[in-house]
Amino acid sequence: MTRATPRTLADARAWAGAGTRLVLAAVADLDEAGFFADSLLPGWTRKHLAAHVAANADALCNLVHWAATGEETPMYASAEERAAGIAKGPALSADELRSWLTGSARRLAEGLDALTDEQWRNEVVTAQGRTVPATELPWMRAREVCVHAADLGTGVTFADLPDGFLTALAGEVRDKRALTELPDGPLPEVAAWLTGRPYSLADAPELGPWL
Repeated sequence: MTRATPRTLADARAWAGAGTRLVLAAVADLDEAGFFADSLLPGWTRKHLAAHVAANADALCNLVHWAATGEETPMYASAEERAAGIAKGPALSADELRSWLTGSARRLAEGLDALTDEQWRNEVVTAQGRTVPATELPWMRAREVCVHAADLGTGVTFADLPDGFLTALAGEVRDKRALTELPDGPLPEVAAWLTGRPYSLADAPELGPWL
């Protein structure tokens, strides 16, 4: 696995689409009890996680608007707004959450589809304060939907994620964690370990959560 694995805009858009399909399929048949069940993220039910994924799409739509118009539109007006989006999940019904997930994902995809070559190069600022070109937005979405599809705990695992996505994710997280060596094992398990998710690697040290 090489460092700084190259990824293209087309790659990231394909991975974001694949992750979105996994998320929507994972919640398609959940009833109220299923949505209220715990996700794999400590302290979060599936309702919290679904609301987070839906709100993320809405927030990225703000950055798409920024890239398209030049009008500064932050992902979230404040940290409190981001937290409120997650917190309202339990108050929504299963059907309302599915509708929010589907509608926000569709709006984001349509907004990205409409960007011109010039607009893709326009810079925006992420919620973490990073200044990035709009070409980074599909990768940001791919990380959210792919990783959180597994976090829902409905049967999707890192083994269901695209190999190219896992390679790019592992390279990025390894660099951010400043790791020089990785444990031996299947790529999905290594990626899960790197992101602080459940894994089956032998003798791998525990890492803190990521994303």
